[in-house]
Amino acid sequence: MFTGLIDDVGQIQAVEQTAAGRELRVACGYTDLVIGESIAVNGACLTVRERGAGWFVTGAVSTTLGRTTIGSWSAGRRVNLERALRLGDRLGGHLVQGHVDGVAEVRDVRLDRDARLVDLALPPGLAELTVQHGSVTVDGVSLTVNDLFAGGLQLSLIEHTLRHTTLDSLATGDVVHVEVDMLGKYVQRLLMPYLAAAGGASSGNA
Repeated sequence: MFTGLIDDVGQIQAVEQTAAGRELRVACGYTDLVIGESIAVNGACLTVRERGAGWFVTGAVSTTLGRTTIGSWSAGRRVNLERALRLGDRLGGHLVQGHVDGVAEVRDVRLDRDARLVDLALPPGLAELTVQHGSVTVDGVSLTVNDLFAGGLQLSLIEHTLRHTTLDSLATGDVVHVEVDMLGKYVQRLLMPYLAAAGGASSGNA
């Protein structure tokens, strides 16, 4: 479990295809990582396989590669990092699982006084799980939905976020990991039988 508050920005040093999947060696500021611990890399929960002072190695298997952009990553790429939440930590962002729901495309980036507005086109099925001023995770960063439009949402990035994450480099055409608020997913799942029943009743009455 994570909060979406980035505590380090790392850089990929090497990428290799191994029996463990697509293996990444990442330079970071951590000196006390433990083998087997979870770490969110651009919002994707991965497991530390090897570690040392200032670096760690992790691997992404085919199921992870199928729903993220990790398959296209190469050496030199900056990535947002967050270690797993500990009981008793402050929950400054929101509850984040590190399970990427889909890849969104940046449609527009523009300045609006002291904020940078970013429009994201969401994959099918995710737009209905977002609400205005609700929470969303983009490349591992806990953010507030500034506005909604058909098939997408708008973010308003503050200066602190731009300084402490990789989102400062977002440009039109880029793709990002998106995890919607888990509460919305659970509510949708709970309502599905009732919505299906209501739909069936409507069809029968017609």
